[in-house]
Amino acid sequence: MKPVVAIVGRPNVGKSMLFNKLTGKRLSIVEDTPGVTRDRIYGETDWNGRTFTIVDTGGIEPRADSEILEFMRRQAEIAIDNATVIIFLTDIRTGLTASDQEVANMLLRSGKPIVLAVNKMDSTGAPDPDFYEFYNLGLGDPIAVSAVHGHGTGDLLDACVQYFPPEEEEEEEEEDDAIKVAVIGKPNAGKSSLINKILGEERVIVSNVAGTTRDAIDSRFENDKGSFIFIDTAGMRKKSKVEEDIERYSVLRATMAIERADVCLIMIDATEGVTEQDTKVAGLAHEAGKASIIVVNKWDLVEKDDKTMDKMRQKVRQDLAFMSYAPILFISAKTGQRVDRLFELIDYVSNQASTRITTGMLNNVLSDAQTRVQPPSDKGRRLKIYYMTQVGIRPPHFVVFCNDARLFHFSYQRYLENCIRNTFGLEGTPIILSIRQKGEKEE
Repeated sequence: MKPVVAIVGRPNVGKSMLFNKLTGKRLSIVEDTPGVTRDRIYGETDWNGRTFTIVDTGGIEPRADSEILEFMRRQAEIAIDNATVIIFLTDIRTGLTASDQEVANMLLRSGKPIVLAVNKMDSTGAPDPDFYEFYNLGLGDPIAVSAVHGHGTGDLLDACVQYFPPEEEEEEEEEDDAIKVAVIGKPNAGKSSLINKILGEERVIVSNVAGTTRDAIDSRFENDKGSFIFIDTAGMRKKSKVEEDIERYSVLRATMAIERADVCLIMIDATEGVTEQDTKVAGLAHEAGKASIIVVNKWDLVEKDDKTMDKMRQKVRQDLAFMSYAPILFISAKTGQRVDRLFELIDYVSNQASTRITTGMLNNVLSDAQTRVQPPSDKGRRLKIYYMTQVGIRPPHFVVFCNDARLFHFSYQRYLENCIRNTFGLEGTPIILSIRQKGEKEE
């Protein structure tokens, strides 16, 4: 396992800004609003030849009344338990506070190595006299950093690396085998509940407040079916409600999560059926060419008879007609009903999306298809299809060469796609069919 560095501290001391600076990516939403980071967010970086994981946590409020603040504190505590080293971030502008002292005491009880950093030391030269009061925390020499400008981050990482265990041969190959799964859907469809059910720990905040998860969060999970990385995404709302910048970033983050994923789980709330918002979310996965599974959640809350599931399946197929290739699974993230089936399906659709078909086999299908249904003609000119070849996977991408692309009617493309699916399966994955005229170059 790679060493883990957790960044903790009160709300609004600049933890997300520092996290983004150290990872070199905009993974954490940075806003001047306390409580923007609500879950643990993971990123990777390296320093002096050592690769390690950095965890950004929600701010710790020692005495938190609200449900969300209580959740944030619990998330931070889990991060502390799993950390190799803790960066305790404080803020020179507010100075040393009673809350800082309480957080320091909590960290000391954890018995983990602590590196004390004082943020917002943005000017160079002699340190602010208030800097020295942080010695009162009893955590050794504070390190002056500026998360905005990056001053002092080298010293900070040097201090962290000295606590890492000796470097062993880390098995990197395993990382590549993991199937990346993005869990997407509108707010409150049960995305976080599903991930928590799978992981068996409170990895993601679950609350009935819509929009509780604001960032995309990665969680690794392994079982006998293989290795998976689950990416929980913030629910995507209707555009009209996206007034806040934070919300806008969340939609962007969900779109980025889809891009990174191998498989998308499209979560539908069984009590509401497919909404306009679900169609948009599914459309993003379809457009990105991702293998997908439609997961109908909260099935335990639906009044059922022996025809309910078939009716619901039919309705989902109708509403998401463009995704006729995606298998549908009815689950309950709360009770765990059929959650185990997910892993087989994820593995299956991921393999389907990686299928390679030889040109010989494709052309057998093509000639068979043309024998059964003649290619279309227009004004006496008939479409001639010469051959077909596969040029890519994830999703499977086929190029068809013909005499005149204008004669290649959309309905005949759909027919060929169905012939390919009937022969080779390709369940759960979209297919790209590119039409090339003889003489055009193959990409």
